[in-house]
Amino acid sequence: MKPAVVLSAAFVAAVALYLPTIQYGFVQDDRAIIASNPAAHSVGAALRAFDDPYWPPESGAGLYRPATILSYAVDWTLSGGRAGWLHLMNALWHGLAALLFTLVVARWLSPLGAAAAGLIFAWHPVHVEGVASLVGRAELLAAVLILGAVLAARRGWWAAAVACAAVAMLSKEHGAIAGVVILCDYWLHGPERRRYPVGLWIGLAVATAGFLAAWLAIGRAGASDVAAVFIGRGALGRLVMALPAVARAAGLLVWPASLSTDYGPQVIPARESFSLAAAVGAIVVVGVPLLAIWCRRRAPLIAFAAVLAALSYLPTSNLLFPSGIVLAERNLYLAVALAAAFAASGVEWVAARWGVRSAVAALGVVALACGLRSLARLPAWRDNRSQLLTQLAEHPESYRAHLSAAAVLAGLRDTVGARREYRIADSLFAGDPHLDAAHALYLLSLGDTAEAAPLVRRARAAMPGEPIALRAQFLLELARGHRVGALAVADSAERRYPWERTWYAPYLQ
Repeated sequence: MKPAVVLSAAFVAAVALYLPTIQYGFVQDDRAIIASNPAAHSVGAALRAFDDPYWPPESGAGLYRPATILSYAVDWTLSGGRAGWLHLMNALWHGLAALLFTLVVARWLSPLGAAAAGLIFAWHPVHVEGVASLVGRAELLAAVLILGAVLAARRGWWAAAVACAAVAMLSKEHGAIAGVVILCDYWLHGPERRRYPVGLWIGLAVATAGFLAAWLAIGRAGASDVAAVFIGRGALGRLVMALPAVARAAGLLVWPASLSTDYGPQVIPARESFSLAAAVGAIVVVGVPLLAIWCRRRAPLIAFAAVLAALSYLPTSNLLFPSGIVLAERNLYLAVALAAAFAASGVEWVAARWGVRSAVAALGVVALACGLRSLARLPAWRDNRSQLLTQLAEHPESYRAHLSAAAVLAGLRDTVGARREYRIADSLFAGDPHLDAAHALYLLSLGDTAEAAPLVRRARAAMPGEPIALRAQFLLELARGHRVGALAVADSAERRYPWERTWYAPYLQ
């Protein structure tokens, strides 16, 4: 099997699987980041917004991914804003990532093993969210550029390696691991490795330091946007939730049968104490680095993939600090490298023990299972309606799914249904001030101040300065006839969040 054939197969398989998404639209975060974002509609606007946060200011989520916004702007300019074109480009970026991953790991594998690694990486079901969701572009770009940086360093293209690493960081925050991944690859070369110049390491260090400075200056606001389940928890309380999420992430890489658009409570139960799932997560946290060390000489492919998986997942793992999510499949994009590496090693073991035909048959079964599961999952990302209905059907324990359903039913003026869904969401998880405030706003729109008041108090107690909680407090004060108190809330909100002025203005005229 020629290398060109192996690489072409990885690329074509990855792209072909996601061609159905060209019929899909903008889903959830796609709307705020792309469809409603002027910076994503022209190259000039994207370049002018290079010092702006990734999320609109009113979201409070911050972050800094100007290269990703620029990629959307290029696509928007070429297509006139057609969602199908952006989905096609996501498929092509995924194909390029699969090709580069295959090229990176091929040095440790036979052509059949490399083909197995590329095909499993291309078709792994965990990738569906990252590729079918347009905001998953950040994951795709970071992966392509991190892998590109590794390959450039191997070939002695030092400036290209630093450039790839720098743009990876500007695509998504975990691009900052690029230098460490290059170092790991260098570490695995063995005694025959060529020396990398000091200038490369200095260039990578300068690029990383520059990115971190930019992120602190521009995107740091995102650090305050933490998942509701982490609010009010200390480090130990956070680990009680984070470690089960690590265990779930590891399980998804091995057996991605049950997928979800949301892994918040109670898809992953909101626990208050250490659990068996947390113990499994702790074993994974300790075991993956030990695996990398143990495999350095015995199986460098596994060692490289383990380091890549651990480093890429670490920033959103909630192990070091709380993030805005408990777990998301798109954040496992590069972690799939470890599953692909094990699959490739398994194929080579079968080939050595029972022959190539048996190995090809085994690969066919596993790859077909991955491909069919991915195809079955794609429709969940067709549009907002499909996503919500799929989540409610597959994970009725997700409080966020019921919260979204309540908002939809409220918009349809289905008062009974909206109240029911808000109550279900609250019964599943009562620790989200955004849920409390949203529920209160809906009740206030119905004139129900008695039921809204305790929800407003709960939201303000959990996050006193949250914009939606301030809105709910403002409307509650107005409904009670306390105009002075309402004006004080509005003044506080407008001073803290200037963009909120337009929301309060109609009530203050």
